[in-house]
Amino acid sequence: MKTVSEVRPSPIAGRWYSGDPLELGESIDGYLAEAQLPPLDGSVAALIVPHAGHLYSGPVAAYAFRAVLGLKVDVVAVVSPMHQYDPHPLLTSAHQAYATPLGVIPIDRDAVASVDDALKAMLGFGLTAVAYDSEHSLEIELPFLQRALSGPFQLLPIMMRDQSPIAAKGVGQALAKTLAGRSALLVASSDLSHFYTQQQAVKLDAAILEQVANFSPEGLFEVESQGKGFACGLAAVAAVLWAARDLGANQVQVLRHATSGDVVKDFTSVVGYGAAVVLKKP
Repeated sequence: MKTVSEVRPSPIAGRWYSGDPLELGESIDGYLAEAQLPPLDGSVAALIVPHAGHLYSGPVAAYAFRAVLGLKVDVVAVVSPMHQYDPHPLLTSAHQAYATPLGVIPIDRDAVASVDDALKAMLGFGLTAVAYDSEHSLEIELPFLQRALSGPFQLLPIMMRDQSPIAAKGVGQALAKTLAGRSALLVASSDLSHFYTQQQAVKLDAAILEQVANFSPEGLFEVESQGKGFACGLAAVAAVLWAARDLGANQVQVLRHATSGDVVKDFTSVVGYGAAVVLKKP
């Protein structure tokens, strides 16, 4: 029987972002410094961020992470899609911590167990623990969190193969139940449209971001079912919106949209990126 290491080693450092701690920290600090935010009317409950390599989506993601610069929380729930095949609908890590070049982030096993119990009660199934996964969409957010947040935090990682509204709402409600009363931040990891022209992508992404701005997880699924917009982490975004709503958040501000074409200057086939914050207004 293969032994699972205490710490999940990064399979993407040096490829999706710099593997050098100094270079990585400096690049993230640069993205954060360049992101100029409008006034935010409320405290931040959740972030919606893209998950391509930092070179491509880092400047967009920085707009959301800038909104929590200096924030101190005890636990961060990161919800992402699972791009690789797995027969189980909802996944988490079998390790005790994630490693990035910036250090080790411990997993909040009690919080994971609480979400698992809540999901089993609601959906009849919970979180399946996987070891040595190669999923980039969850890990890619961790260096930004390490650089933006003040002090250490624990991680509650969830990867979704099941992209249905039922699963998304279940994850959202389970997260809200687990995190109620805690010092916590929610993060949804999702890119937007894939491999359309720039003109098409802007239109498709606007339809998704309109529903995000409307604080409507239900609307996200309607837009997707009608073929008017797409997001590879649509269920993750919806889950975080449902969780944030249950935890008292009441407004969303979309902060930034761009595409891979804006970086590489090839607009024939692009990937869309969006950043938003979910706020709890006083």
